[in-house]
Amino acid sequence: MTMHSANTMDFAPINLLSPPASQTDTSIALLWDKPPHAPEIACYRVYVNGKLHGLSSSTDYTMNGLEASHAYEVYVCSVSQSGEISQPSDKIKVSTRGQADRFDITEFGAVADGQTINTEAIQAAIDACTAGGKVVVPKGTFVTGAIFLKSRMTLYVEQGGVLLGSDNPDDYPVMQYRWEGREQLCYASLINTKDPAEGRLEQIIIEGEGKIDANGMALFHKEMAEKKGFRGRAVCLRNVDGVYLKDITVRQSPAWCVHLIYCNGVSVNHVEIHTKKDERGRRYEHIFNGDGLNPDSTSDVYIFNSMIASQDDCIAIKSGRNEEGRRVGIPSQNIRISNCIFKSGFGVATGSEMSGGVRNVRISDCRFEDVYSIATIKAPRGRGAVIENVTVEDCTLTNYSLEHEDCRWFRGAINIDQFYSHADFDADKVEEVDEGTSVIRNIHLKNIVLDTHAGNAVFMAGLPESPLQNIRLENVNALGKYGLKAYNIKGLVLKNVSVASREDQDVQFHNVEYTEAGES
Repeated sequence: MTMHSANTMDFAPINLLSPPASQTDTSIALLWDKPPHAPEIACYRVYVNGKLHGLSSSTDYTMNGLEASHAYEVYVCSVSQSGEISQPSDKIKVSTRGQADRFDITEFGAVADGQTINTEAIQAAIDACTAGGKVVVPKGTFVTGAIFLKSRMTLYVEQGGVLLGSDNPDDYPVMQYRWEGREQLCYASLINTKDPAEGRLEQIIIEGEGKIDANGMALFHKEMAEKKGFRGRAVCLRNVDGVYLKDITVRQSPAWCVHLIYCNGVSVNHVEIHTKKDERGRRYEHIFNGDGLNPDSTSDVYIFNSMIASQDDCIAIKSGRNEEGRRVGIPSQNIRISNCIFKSGFGVATGSEMSGGVRNVRISDCRFEDVYSIATIKAPRGRGAVIENVTVEDCTLTNYSLEHEDCRWFRGAINIDQFYSHADFDADKVEEVDEGTSVIRNIHLKNIVLDTHAGNAVFMAGLPESPLQNIRLENVNALGKYGLKAYNIKGLVLKNVSVASREDQDVQFHNVEYTEAGES
């Protein structure tokens, strides 16, 4: 039985799109936004060429098993908890890519014995791959050093297939690329792109239900001992327009796990990233600074339907450090993170290397389990630039872990900190405003429920010479070991906010201009 509302247009989904690069030869990914002023929604119906294709409980859906080189017309309807069905969203037409030629790495001499170094064979398959082709890693464990992808190709790791990084630093040439906000010598990553001689690379896909394992525990110690460069990553793609990561598991990097530098048009769909423990819960020992996924001076990014269990920041949005970052001047912007689960680490962070600027970030419908923070924005003196237009909405955090407590690196489950990295700070000491003075403004946290045993529920600290501007908390219910601490804010709005502390005052303000808005 189908029921229709008398006012169905009011809760039709909006902004339906297929995000950048998220079309393969057999699949198309879809994203949309929840309708404004909607009733409580039970699910969404996805229609393809006029027929019901499937249901989704979130605002994303992936159509698999499609025909290559085929166009599809798609729309979505909301279904309310009472069974009412909305009018359709706007319709869009999306096409799959052409049929991909296959280049099986075993046909180029790769051996799945877990011992043979297959770098040359895998690179030969990549070099032979035709435009739009697919380099296939079949079932088995293939050890390799650094490999370099090229434009208009797919690296496909089949279920049961593993690309395992060699434990020999000699298999990773030292090269120059950005690390912690500066261009400097680094060991190559397991999967890389080279700087193109002319122009930029385009349309690179990494997909499949297999695994990319960078063998970080072994490499960390050896690369740190040699010190020919900074540690490599598991995946580091640079200067690419159109990146798609789908279904893949990436784990055990010697440093950050997935690093995207100077890229545009990125989609990350149904990806798992493990930098703290493997899938069985066994700890990767003696690795630090192991971020999950870092967009770095990268724009138009869509991360959805994914899981990150990190040793450090789960996602860290960056854009260069200090004078060099300001000179390069490439921001990270237009970033959407939705329907993700974070299971360890420090949540979604912006900074602290953000000297090219960060703007237009939205984090929605995400769940944080034993994660220290939902959102951190960190921009200490010296960085310069602006972080603006960041929205965090419809997210929950439950943190019973006592592994970490408030310190100079992280100070709250909601954490906006311009004294980041300083163990002690004077909130009243004014310093000269110059090009290294950062600005944080237009931050909106809405519909947040959090319970943390680790430290502050909310910590917000601007500089006295550059206060935080236009910070809005709406429908926020927070319980922490400590409560809400706020320093140097112009334009703090609290609407339907409840913060409780287990051990100190619920709310502490210092040099804060704020208003409390009543329930609407």
